[in-house]
Amino acid sequence: MFEKAKDKAQEAAGKGQEALGKATGDNAMNLEGKVRKHAAQACFSVNDCIDTIKAKTIDDPIPALLVAGGVGFLLAKILRPRHR
Repeated sequence: MFEKAKDKAQEAAGKGQEALGKATGDNAMNLEGKVRKHAAQACFSVNDCIDTIKAKTIDDPIPALLVAGGVGFLLAKILRPRHR
């Protein structure tokens, strides 16, 4: 929950830094602001996905267990040493 608020604050700071860079003609600051803004947006999206997955898992754990089992099975098949 607090991560989303932190990400929105970082996004706002990035927008401000980008605007300041444009106003002063400082291309480095402008670019840094853009990177900061987009990184915060990406973090917000990831945190939103994580929250959605947590909610779905709590509501209906069976599909989550089946997916986790399937992923584990595939990883075991892929990562096990091959004997010849």
